[in-house]
Amino acid sequence: MLTVAKPKRVASAIFSFTILLYSQVASAALTLPLRSKKGMVVSAHPLASEAGILMLRKGGNAVDAAVATTFALSVVEPFSAGIGGGGFLLMHSEKTGDMKALDFRERAPLKATRNMYLDAAGKVSPNASINGYLAVGTPGTVAGLYEVHRRYGKLSWREVMKPAIALAKDGFILSDMVTWRSLQANDPRKQVVLNNPAAREIFTRNGEFYQPGEKLVQRDLARTLTAIAENPQSFYTGSIARAIASDMVKNGGLISLEDLKAYKPIWRTPVCGNFRKAKICSMPPPSSGGVHLLQILNIIGDTDLKSLGWHHPDAIHLMVEAMKIAYSDRSKYLGDPDFVKVPVQELLSPAYAKKRRQEINMQMARPSTEVKPGDLNSKCLRLPSSSPASSPCLPHESLQTTHLTVVDGEHNAVSLTFTINLIFGAGIVTPGTGIVLNNEMDDFAAAPGVPNAFGLVGNDANSIAPRKTPLSSMTPTIVTENGHFRMAAGAPGGSTIITQVLQVILNVLEYNMDVGAAVSVPRIHHQWLPDELRVESWGLDALTLQDLRRRGHKIKETTPWGNGNAIAVTSDGTLEGAADPRGEGSPRGL
Repeated sequence: MLTVAKPKRVASAIFSFTILLYSQVASAALTLPLRSKKGMVVSAHPLASEAGILMLRKGGNAVDAAVATTFALSVVEPFSAGIGGGGFLLMHSEKTGDMKALDFRERAPLKATRNMYLDAAGKVSPNASINGYLAVGTPGTVAGLYEVHRRYGKLSWREVMKPAIALAKDGFILSDMVTWRSLQANDPRKQVVLNNPAAREIFTRNGEFYQPGEKLVQRDLARTLTAIAENPQSFYTGSIARAIASDMVKNGGLISLEDLKAYKPIWRTPVCGNFRKAKICSMPPPSSGGVHLLQILNIIGDTDLKSLGWHHPDAIHLMVEAMKIAYSDRSKYLGDPDFVKVPVQELLSPAYAKKRRQEINMQMARPSTEVKPGDLNSKCLRLPSSSPASSPCLPHESLQTTHLTVVDGEHNAVSLTFTINLIFGAGIVTPGTGIVLNNEMDDFAAAPGVPNAFGLVGNDANSIAPRKTPLSSMTPTIVTENGHFRMAAGAPGGSTIITQVLQVILNVLEYNMDVGAAVSVPRIHHQWLPDELRVESWGLDALTLQDLRRRGHKIKETTPWGNGNAIAVTSDGTLEGAADPRGEGSPRGL
């Protein structure tokens, strides 16, 4: 006798078959992880990963390898991150179980003012916080790298800088990926670079950017790195500092010798939380990354995503609704904790997560206009009442950031993300130094309640003030189980960083993927405003998209995004490392 299945069961069976078929097709594009027992480095560029693994071969530890990799990335990714920028570092000691966070983010100059980007009519001047000398924050990369190496490095400072100096002095071959991302003639920021004589001289030949297969030599940067190898303080009090300050004075910039001399990286307490058997630690404010990564995981709570299956509509719906809640809270509460009260404990409390979880209707997406920041009864500064409800306070952050992950033979780990913000930062190179300067001042709110050049509205918590740090989404993260290293991850990608890292962690911890699959599979992203669910084209099957649209999600299919990486340890103690196949990064192991 033929038995007819109920329609719901038929739909479920079709969905399961579609997912299975899709997974088999998609798996052809998955990156296979590299495996090693003795140590591993993964970064956004193969030459930088080579620099880091060289330090491990020489007997260095995770910090030595991370510092060498970071300096090398400053050379081979001059459009994305460098010593003219800043970032965040998270580190884990396997012996003691300690987790430490270092903030070496850029800071507002002493002469910076709250209204510095407003014209006489009180309107934000277009591009003033993006292009040119007024857009530059005081750089922190050199100070941060020296601070962590001075405390925890094993090899000499000069030794860890050798690979970067060689790459700058001897040059390296530009790849298609680098050129595609940053040096194409039709890039909208091309003219910004061409307008600066020092930048034009380094990155172009008679005004034409170097092409794939050609060698990029940066002799000025090699001399600068050599000087830093001799004395890292030369960047802040010596000849390099004088060159930066002098060029600023000549061109109306704000950074002075006093700014550079006063710059100090800040050791902060990581934000940590439990998820299943794991302890997840990440960067605290002035990064919003760690707080909202943990907040989303708290809202997911004990929901069994694994039983639903990877990219099941119910799992996606829950994650997306949790993302909306987190990003709405980000708009109201996050800023530099040295200047405003950031209610971290309240945002991360189980009671608050339970309360926000109850707002989620699993059958219907809430419009972003109905998702409000939570009432924490805190003393945090609030959005002006005149601010339109549809205006987010998410500071702009470029995709042109970079990340590296290092684990040594003892399973000490470093997760580090750093940036100069937009492609080629402010479009400025300090003459004679080869240093590309950041435009990180654009990560501040140009004016409370007034949209900036990107149409984004900020609040008082992220307003400009001297020596203040702009809010960031960078999310270097390290996961432990029973006090021992389990995995580390991070990514570039502006406001998508938080959700990228979230999905990589869930892919490993919840869906039991190896790290190659975890960084490769298609991604989703929602950041509250605009009210759209970003999915990679061909990233979800048709039935899943149909189900999500039925629930009210506004789907926007986009080109693939992301360039993160991760390292995890398997049950037998083997390290697995992988870089996002969307970029050109790669792992290197001992």
